[in-house]
Amino acid sequence: MAWAIYISFAGALISALLPAARPIFVRWWALAVAVAGLAIAVAGFAAGMGQGRQVFVDVLWVPSIGIHFLLAADGISRVLVLLTGIASVAGVLFSWNVDLRTNQFFAFYFALIGGVYGVFLSGDLFLLFVFYEIAIVPKYFLISIWGSTRREYGAMKLALYSFVGSAMVLIGLLAAYTMAGSHSTTLGDLARAGLPVSFQMWCFPLVFVGFAILAGMWPFHTWAPTGHVAAPTAASMLLAGVVMKLGAYGCLRLGIGLFPHGLDPWGFSFIGIGSWRDVFAWLAVIGIVYGALVALAQTDFKFVIGYSSVSHMGFVLLGLMTLNQIGLDGAVLQMFSHGVIAGLLFAIVGRIVYDRTHTRQFAELEPMHLSRRLPFAAWAFVFAGVASMGLPGFSGFVAELQVLVGAWQANPWWTIVSGIGIIVGVAYIWRALQKAFFSDALPTPHELEAEQAHKFAPITWPEYAGVALLGVSTLVVGLYPRILLDQIEPAVKALLAGGAQ
Repeated sequence: MAWAIYISFAGALISALLPAARPIFVRWWALAVAVAGLAIAVAGFAAGMGQGRQVFVDVLWVPSIGIHFLLAADGISRVLVLLTGIASVAGVLFSWNVDLRTNQFFAFYFALIGGVYGVFLSGDLFLLFVFYEIAIVPKYFLISIWGSTRREYGAMKLALYSFVGSAMVLIGLLAAYTMAGSHSTTLGDLARAGLPVSFQMWCFPLVFVGFAILAGMWPFHTWAPTGHVAAPTAASMLLAGVVMKLGAYGCLRLGIGLFPHGLDPWGFSFIGIGSWRDVFAWLAVIGIVYGALVALAQTDFKFVIGYSSVSHMGFVLLGLMTLNQIGLDGAVLQMFSHGVIAGLLFAIVGRIVYDRTHTRQFAELEPMHLSRRLPFAAWAFVFAGVASMGLPGFSGFVAELQVLVGAWQANPWWTIVSGIGIIVGVAYIWRALQKAFFSDALPTPHELEAEQAHKFAPITWPEYAGVALLGVSTLVVGLYPRILLDQIEPAVKALLAGGAQ
């Protein structure tokens, strides 16, 4: 699996050197790199069936302070590497129309992908942080150069939030390294260092919030909808599909894995809240409901999907705070599920619809009758929408069900209030469907004349292929969740038993 990192960074370098005057050549090269990464991810996932943690590379990198270049994977990592491979290929397919500095676009694209692979495979504290920072930088340029609505504002806001979170994480990790005796930075050694409970109590929230900012936790979520709307389609897909998962993965692997006692009761309670676990669980529940309610009120199609991502990532964070097997299994499965479903939604809205209609406003889309003029887009959104709602047979149903069961075991009120978000989620998806594709609004004579004069470009083969890849992914996992849960469950059990590995 380590080769997925090397190939992505090599692909970024070669993409930058390819001639910008031949964009079609750059696109095919990018697709080849992404497919190679996915093939490695699939092979590594299959090879890990029935296996525990696998170490691929372990080299002492900075001997004086004990930093290792350690690449390893357990079931959680393998699932998220597979998600990254799928998202990478889909992102290239939905970027087939990028003509502006195509070589530089894919150079930044694969630098981001390489950083994401690196985070999920890092077994060393500071190596993980290095890859985490590498993944942040390309996001800014992808949005600020190739984005659309308020792109510079969106890119800067995302970068500032990300770097504030990174600073919090770095302070916490340096403190943990020092407290552990400053001998080794591997996650396993630090987890076994026996960090004092009093230290974990203040360091845990620092690290957890630092990562949770990137996971879109309320009230630090505001960068997410703004960044999604400003980003080009592939960057929106990656932001929702894998970049937000970096934050959730850090919360799980480092926050919970290194500081398990940071979630212990404080010894007192205020309005029923007596631990950091309670605090972050309720913030996750608020995010679920708030994101759904705000999505319901949006008039911009892409903002609906942006706020829905905040709501669905709330289920990931809630699952983490259950601290039980079924809830954590559901959280990891929701990371995968939301990655493919949100990627599909952003692809339909940003690439298939917006690039043809040049608007995302429901008031302007309603008289266009897109269900008749773009039937593939309409029915693809129906498919993605019911998957997002958690209809049985799709990955979201299994993931959210497990999170809710785990939350009920921990605190039934978390599940009861989260149910409001699920109900509102059905409402905003159906509202978006009706307004964007199946409206009964009659076009004015001028709009009717313009419709007859202007035919939308036909759906291209990369768009068909991208929708098929993401759609099949959520359907396969929904119909046979064991394919991922057989990997996730042993890794979660090991993490609960012994901390980070």
